[in-house]
Amino acid sequence: MSLNQHRLSNGFRIVTEHMPGLASASIGIWVAAGGRHETPAQNGIAHFLEHMAFKGTKTRSSLQIAEAIEDVGGYINAYTSREVTAYYVRVLENDVPLGLDVIADILRNPVLDEGEIETERGVILQEIGQALDTPDDVIFDWLQEEAYPDQPIGRSILGPAERVSAFSREDLLHFIADHYGPEQMILSAAGAVDHDEIVKLAEKLFGDMPAKPLFTMDPARFQGGEIRQIKPLEQAHFALGLESPGYRGDDIYIAQIYASALGGGMSSRLFQEIRENRGLCYTIFAQAGAYADTGMMTIYAGTSAEQLPELAYLTIEEMKRAADDMSPAEVARARAQMKAGLLMGLESPSNRAERLARLVQIWDRVPPLEETVAKIDAVTTGDVRDFAETMALAAPAALALYGPVDAAPSLAELQERRAA
Repeated sequence: MSLNQHRLSNGFRIVTEHMPGLASASIGIWVAAGGRHETPAQNGIAHFLEHMAFKGTKTRSSLQIAEAIEDVGGYINAYTSREVTAYYVRVLENDVPLGLDVIADILRNPVLDEGEIETERGVILQEIGQALDTPDDVIFDWLQEEAYPDQPIGRSILGPAERVSAFSREDLLHFIADHYGPEQMILSAAGAVDHDEIVKLAEKLFGDMPAKPLFTMDPARFQGGEIRQIKPLEQAHFALGLESPGYRGDDIYIAQIYASALGGGMSSRLFQEIRENRGLCYTIFAQAGAYADTGMMTIYAGTSAEQLPELAYLTIEEMKRAADDMSPAEVARARAQMKAGLLMGLESPSNRAERLARLVQIWDRVPPLEETVAKIDAVTTGDVRDFAETMALAAPAALALYGPVDAAPSLAELQERRAA
């Protein structure tokens, strides 16, 4: 592998990794313009803008954008998260210049036609409606809002329908002007790519962009709380969130290994005890989510109304038990799962390009893979037990419940069980 980084004079960053033996490449632009960069009145606008990027430029119609990539057998897409919006393509080696040209075009030359805005507004409102009809989607937005109330990081990425219904062309242009500068952008490419060629193309396509001040995000404050939405669904949905490290935190690898051992697979504690031994649910898992300055350990399960109280209390007991008797074998298994997931993912140029962009965003460099593996290997059983104790007893918590949850224990009752 050949990894290279470069920064243009205007602050635009480039990171590439050549992967021998591949005939294709993944190329994308990651923009520091996600949900956390919105004001309350703008909630949902980053996602709206992502949709509009494909609706036509000064040189290509929406159909021509799709045809330009698909005519050569490629793939183009985008996504919005709370801290970034990404636009990316997957193409064959000879079509890398075309792929990057299309991405540059949709980023720098969007028409934002009024008619297309109205059409896409309807599409996004349908997307919001679909999310609201999907309990195991919407519950995570509610949990986020309870964990981080009245903060950009706590708001949904899609935004509320009333906001989306009101966005104007001027609103979109204003968000671009504030957040789509060269220093907010990272070009990441992996696979059959030549670094020098990518730099030359980037200089041509992005080198004339004027630098602009970086947006300063408000620090996240995990406050916690409870939301309970009662609805006659088939399942009761339970999501418990606990404050955990951000991706720059010293304990981030401990948190991820703990989440894997607690609820990351079929051999995990929650799966074995609550699903396999007790038969209380079909789905249960734990995951460690991370942002720039905060993180949230999330435990989710779907079960019946009658079994929800037992499931909730058992979850707390399993968390407390992990602090006492998490075994070296469990920690070793979680470490192995984490390393295997990392290494298997890197066999895909798309995953590799995304990882490169994320690491440059976090550290402004790409730590060697050996450095990351060494940090995973350095996590001890004692580290995981200590972290488990914090999660079980002390970490601030948020709770979201949806469905037939009248009889579900409250957050206060779960907190009493944690302290007992």
